[in-house]
Amino acid sequence: MGVCFSKASKPSGNGYQPPPPQPYKPPPPPAARPAQPSVQIPQTHHTQQRQQSDHQSASQAAPSPAKQHLPSPRNSPAAAVSAATPATVLGKPFEDVKAKYTIGKVLGRGQFGVTYLCTCNSTGAKYACKSISKRKLVNRNDREDVKREIQIMQHLSGQENIVEFKGAYEDRHSVHVVMELCAGGELFDRIIAKGHYSERAAAAMCRSIVNVVNICHFMGVMHRDLKPENFLLSTKDPGAALKATDFGLSVFIEEGKVYRSIVGSAYYVAPEVLMRSYGKEIDVWSAGIIVYILLSGVPPFWGETEKKIFDSIMKDDIDFQSDPWPSISASAKDLVSKMLTRDPKKRITAAQVLDHPWIRVDGEASDKPIDSAVLSRMKQFRAMNKLKKMALKVIAESLSEEEIKGLRQMFQNMDTDQSGTITYEELKTGLARLGSRLSEAEVKQLMDAADVDGNGSIDYIEFITATMHRHKLEREEHLYSAFSYFDKDNSGYITRDELKQALEEHGMGDADSIREIISEVDTDNDGRINYDEFCAMMRSGTHPPGRP
Repeated sequence: MGVCFSKASKPSGNGYQPPPPQPYKPPPPPAARPAQPSVQIPQTHHTQQRQQSDHQSASQAAPSPAKQHLPSPRNSPAAAVSAATPATVLGKPFEDVKAKYTIGKVLGRGQFGVTYLCTCNSTGAKYACKSISKRKLVNRNDREDVKREIQIMQHLSGQENIVEFKGAYEDRHSVHVVMELCAGGELFDRIIAKGHYSERAAAAMCRSIVNVVNICHFMGVMHRDLKPENFLLSTKDPGAALKATDFGLSVFIEEGKVYRSIVGSAYYVAPEVLMRSYGKEIDVWSAGIIVYILLSGVPPFWGETEKKIFDSIMKDDIDFQSDPWPSISASAKDLVSKMLTRDPKKRITAAQVLDHPWIRVDGEASDKPIDSAVLSRMKQFRAMNKLKKMALKVIAESLSEEEIKGLRQMFQNMDTDQSGTITYEELKTGLARLGSRLSEAEVKQLMDAADVDGNGSIDYIEFITATMHRHKLEREEHLYSAFSYFDKDNSGYITRDELKQALEEHGMGDADSIREIISEVDTDNDGRINYDEFCAMMRSGTHPPGRP
């Protein structure tokens, strides 16, 4: 299992300075642990598609759209694992998870599997069981990725602020990962629900997040996908622990190796990742982005498209002038600056972050409440894209044949099995036929961006939405058509009930998201969205919420 902390030496997040990491040899294939009454566990996620908050309850927000998870594809039906000769993923005999656990209701769905509530038959304890379909594991690399993710979860299990692993099981059709049930929801949801918080509270959250980075690096793991959505609260209690729940893109660090795969999520990706030459320092950058958002409500590097976000990451200065930064302490700004140093050799380490005066327990972080506008911006940053993306899809459905000239044929050419959807393999093949020289990672990025509903394939309307010139989609007549789609009773307003109905039709509706969308888009605060407010939302995006 590699390095293990005893209770006496576990990092406390209070200036903990671990010794230099030792060369690490990955652990053997995971074995199921016996059920134990008390739990804390890491959640398994593998690719961006499997990263759809599978472990979250149904009320938790979907992942933000500006993300770029770029692991290997696994949605080609042609390469499905044969039922007659099932491939072994875990390298051990098949075992029936139902012999030890009773499987209950669905907690979440992703492209590669379903997460269920499960109950230990011997203790009655509640856990989450993530079942990954082996049919989706197209090739050896896919199976190795799942195996590695489970190995990393097992390796890190039991450490502070990391979800605890209970066991991995495999049968002919699926791999099942049983883990701690984190019922407290997402980090941002808790902050928004509370309605106010201080620098001191933000520092405590940051301490938990950076503690995860410190533990990972000390134990020979690079996370590669730190973002708020990957942290859940263990319970709904006010003092619940924050847990890292997703290690789908994590790797065991090979000393001296330069990593080149583009992975991560757009707002949080480090500049050296974009330059295809990086190491574990990228995790500190991503944590620094989270700290900036916790203090201001918006990311420091912004753009209307992923390309513009990446351009901003590479060259823009950090904005410490806009509100609320003039009222944020110099110590907080000093830490953010050190975490977001572009040169990874000069960037502060995770251990040094934990020893910074602002983040230490009883350190310099003020208990003065942070401006409430920060919460408003944070809500807008999380909620806006969901409605906007769905509205664009509604517009795409109503476009004339003239407006989509050529796109229908392109879709049909790519949809080689005439299934009505484009898989990753079809997209990759189709782009190659068009002379594209995109890497597999870049094709996966396109796939993820276009796949609005996150089911792992692109349907015709998603294809049109992704390939239409945006200026056509934002024409006045199209905006009016989209508004009318939501305004079911033609009253001139989109009410809360109408928004709920429309979002639920697309499988995107939950009470918290609906409240957030109404509160942010409804600028005149009458509890509904008028046409002008709708158009302003659709045409926004060049600047982050709350900035000029």
